[in-house]
Amino acid sequence: MQAWKRLGDVIGRNVAVISPVLVLLAVFFPDFFSVLVRLVPFMFAIITFQGSLGNDFHNLAEAFRHPLPLLITLALATLVLPLLAFLLGILMFGGNPNLVTGIVLEYSVPVAVVSIMWIDMYAGDSSLGLATLLVSTVLSPLSIPLTLHVLLGARVEVDALGMVWSMIVQVALPALAGTALNHVSGGWGKTTLSPAISPATRMMFCLVILANSTAAAPYLHALTPQYAAVIAFIGVFTSGGFALGLAAARALRQPRDRAVTIGFQSGLRNISAGAVIAAQYFPGEAMLPVIAGVLFQQVIAALFGNFIERGWEGAGTHSDAAA
Repeated sequence: MQAWKRLGDVIGRNVAVISPVLVLLAVFFPDFFSVLVRLVPFMFAIITFQGSLGNDFHNLAEAFRHPLPLLITLALATLVLPLLAFLLGILMFGGNPNLVTGIVLEYSVPVAVVSIMWIDMYAGDSSLGLATLLVSTVLSPLSIPLTLHVLLGARVEVDALGMVWSMIVQVALPALAGTALNHVSGGWGKTTLSPAISPATRMMFCLVILANSTAAAPYLHALTPQYAAVIAFIGVFTSGGFALGLAAARALRQPRDRAVTIGFQSGLRNISAGAVIAAQYFPGEAMLPVIAGVLFQQVIAALFGNFIERGWEGAGTHSDAAA
């Protein structure tokens, strides 16, 4: 068991190195790894389940009773970052409305499911993270088309039923199951089960990166200077999302665990949802900024976690966070 847990720790400590290697493998061998795409919802559900084992219903209710941290994240993710993405996108790529559309869409989708794993890994507030993820996902069938209409004039009818069903399968049911198990077991889920399955969820996380990165292959194989500039822009802007979340949390004097949660959930977006919407409603070029997020999100999340761990007094270690 100790060797199994050490494997999980090794993955957690080296995500910043592992992630770009996985992206390159997926880009060069997309056909081989594309078979993993159909497993992504299942793996997301397992990751959510493991992340929710640190909760009980009292803690989850507390996140809603004191909603300031949740509202900070939602304001950044739903209002501030889409607006900034639009303004900077127009400034840099205004001559290509398809790319601007993709940039705005990338930052209009809900918080990423995998943010729960990062919050757990770096000793954030898992109850707050789960509450924010649930609210962000529930709001998305309304917030996405409204954001696109206000900023771009684009009229998009999101498959609300499909998104709600996806939220139920990938987020709500596994989160409820994990929280309920830990609640009725008196904390056994958090102290025993979560560390036992944490290495497995981190391996699934690696498989998710491989699966999602296959969608970027066609665009990287046909790279132009403008496409390269868009990819670089997404990398810089993604970094800004993490930094803005942390800055807002510290400016409002949030404690460390909540600041970690706000930072991760401000930077991590549900790229899969964005890719589906881009493919259904917009020209092919709009897909590029959305898929470009796959290249950066997890690498930047790992660097952000390392910064938190080294630069914030009292930060927990990977093994502490998984305990």
